Amino acid sequence: MLSDQGFVIQSLNINLFFLRIMKEHAFFLETSILEKNADLQQEARNFQEIFSDLLVRTINLARGVVDLRPDALTEHTLDAEKMSERLTGVPIDTSITRLEMELSCCRDDNQFDQSLVEDIFELNCNAIEATKAICAFKSNALKAVLECKLYTTAYPLLIDHIRREAKLFMSLLVELQKREDIDIIEDALNQEPFWNRIMAEHSKFLRGLLDPTEDNLIETANDFANEFDELRREALAASDRACMLQNVTEDSLEATRRLRNFKDQATEGLLACEISSIALPLLADHILREANHYLILLHKYDANI
Repeated sequence: MLSDQGFVIQSLNINLFFLRIMKEHAFFLETSILEKNADLQQEARNFQEIFSDLLVRTINLARGVVDLRPDALTEHTLDAEKMSERLTGVPIDTSITRLEMELSCCRDDNQFDQSLVEDIFELNCNAIEATKAICAFKSNALKAVLECKLYTTAYPLLIDHIRREAKLFMSLLVELQKREDIDIIEDALNQEPFWNRIMAEHSKFLRGLLDPTEDNLIETANDFANEFDELRREALAASDRACMLQNVTEDSLEATRRLRNFKDQATEGLLACEISSIALPLLADHILREANHYLILLHKYDANI
């Protein structure tokens, strides 16, 4: 059974990563929907506020308990928020990012008292409820787009992509609430196909959002898309032959390091207005953090498989 300490730390790290991801999904949806559908824009804005509140609660609970990880924030996040707010006119509460930048560890062993454990359990319950709601919103938006009842500037695949991430977040929290120990091999067999697909789709989104004149960047993004599509196939095959898992993990780790660096350069280029693209800087930083998250998982798997 997962200890109180393990439950608290894992819950905080998962929420610090995914709650920001969820609130940014709401921002991306709002900015992709036209004024004609102002009701949907407002619904997306409401979700951004809900997840912002949950993130602030998480930050307050995390003080002195966990360090700030690179999947929670990067050195670019604050600037990416400011520039994306300026470009779209959609407000982003940057005070949350400044608050989160102050996180550091650690208090003494009594930090995991029962009141903190109960607060974390309640936070997880609230996060599950909010994520279930935004998942339904994403599903409805995708259905409307596919039935030609809604126009957005977001690819249908992107809406499905962010819906899958919401479902993963919910499933991770549900498992945490059960306080069961994680089987590292089973976790790797489940997560690596998922995140290799996510990395492939990030590359495809970048490829499609770059200006057609950005030949070299488009080619690089396309190469990453093909590489991670193949890594996903290999990860799925490893589920039948666990002996293959270590090789897939090592290959995924090496490829994700390179993709992470490409995303970092893309974020810097967008912030400096040196890349011609219709991608918002916050989207680039968003997928950079997801690569950092996957690297954390892969390092854990590589060390334990």
